[in-house]
Amino acid sequence: MRRFFELDIDVYVPGRWYLREPTDLAGQTVPDIWAFVYGLPVMDPRPLRVPLSRPGQPLDFDKTTVAGTPIVSGRIASVFREMAPNDVQLFPVEDQGQVEPFYLLNVMRVIRCIDDVACEEARLWTPEDGRPDRVGEYHVVSGLRIDTSKVGDAAVFRPGGYLLPIILDEQIKAALEQSGIVGGQFVEV
Repeated sequence: MRRFFELDIDVYVPGRWYLREPTDLAGQTVPDIWAFVYGLPVMDPRPLRVPLSRPGQPLDFDKTTVAGTPIVSGRIASVFREMAPNDVQLFPVEDQGQVEPFYLLNVMRVIRCIDDVACEEARLWTPEDGRPDRVGEYHVVSGLRIDTSKVGDAAVFRPGGYLLPIILDEQIKAALEQSGIVGGQFVEV
């Protein structure tokens, strides 16, 4: 059976940088910055810049401060480009003072696969919660676990109803670790 992992930020990297939301080259905020976390294809927004909230050591994997837009180094982008070309989009971004290329990572696949029973806690929004726009989405998920029988051939995806996590299979995890990823951590789901 294939194993899957959530890729998240390692916030404990000493002296790490912190990224703000992407802007255009004139410094204007991207109109729908949340589009990059919906799990859908996005039209190429180029050119983009990712300003620093706090300077520091560049990370191979990071998320911006508000929307959690994933930003990856060229090395990490190569792994995704090679191993999951149908699951992701990679848009070049300019990072302040960096020579190496960086990319905005847009995960385009969403799979309804959360295993509610196996999670520590999983609760959906209900009509009684007073948020009709959220009914059927997850209100709370802790100790995320997925039902791997629902994943199919996906290598990288976001779980339906709970779009925050980026889930990847064990082959991509191994390739990212072999590349020497800095800033990413993996939790089995």
